[in-house]
Amino acid sequence: MLRFSANLSLLFTDLPLQERFAAAKAAGFSAVEIQFPYSLDSRLLNDELQTHELSLVLINVAAGDLMQGGYGLAGIPGREQAFRREVFNTLSYVQDLDVRCINILAGRQPPDANLSQCLHTLSANVRYAAEVFQSVGITTTLEAINTFDMPDFLISNPVHMEEILSVADHPTLKMQFDCYHMQRMGIDVISNLKHYCDQIGHIQIADVPGRGAPGTGTMPYGQIFDVIEQLPYNGWCGAEYLPGDSGTIASLKNWSHWRRG
Repeated sequence: MLRFSANLSLLFTDLPLQERFAAAKAAGFSAVEIQFPYSLDSRLLNDELQTHELSLVLINVAAGDLMQGGYGLAGIPGREQAFRREVFNTLSYVQDLDVRCINILAGRQPPDANLSQCLHTLSANVRYAAEVFQSVGITTTLEAINTFDMPDFLISNPVHMEEILSVADHPTLKMQFDCYHMQRMGIDVISNLKHYCDQIGHIQIADVPGRGAPGTGTMPYGQIFDVIEQLPYNGWCGAEYLPGDSGTIASLKNWSHWRRG
């Protein structure tokens, strides 16, 4: 199945976040995702979703200082309590919103931390989060991020994700498969989508190089979308790309022949 959601953290950024819901609906999307929605009250978010008849399909657990160049929370020994607080803050949001997936960012290895300790911490934390979110019927995903954009990131390919999922051993814990990050790591996107399909809870898309819209780079998105449509995958494909100086509406033309909300 091939369904696209608009990532409101990267698309329509010429507008305040609250106004991006209407823009996504006007552009033909029926679903959205937000990396970190916590700047807006959950009741306000729910009003926007209801007003514009949109589904919110994915948000992230807050990642501490990761997006400001720090190490994050989920895989960092000594930050377990801070991670658990963010899990419960996320839970307070999803109780007001009909979110489908909650994504976890592993974080970066600190120079004074042992890798095996970081991965042990990550496995325990994602299992804890999966238990909490399972209680309200939500799938938890773990995302691999390329180490060019984010050096020392703990999880950077599907093998890493599979290893953590195996150790955590929780039925509602899945992979978030970001095609852009995988291509940047030199991983064959098509063969890995096929191989890991039953372990994938969410897919995200952007082109290489530059993380632009599908159709602006070197990735064979026609083939990739054909494969996703043929797979027994019932989730969404999040348009998490940088639209460039021309803006989001212009960028949608690059892949309008593939897109439907």
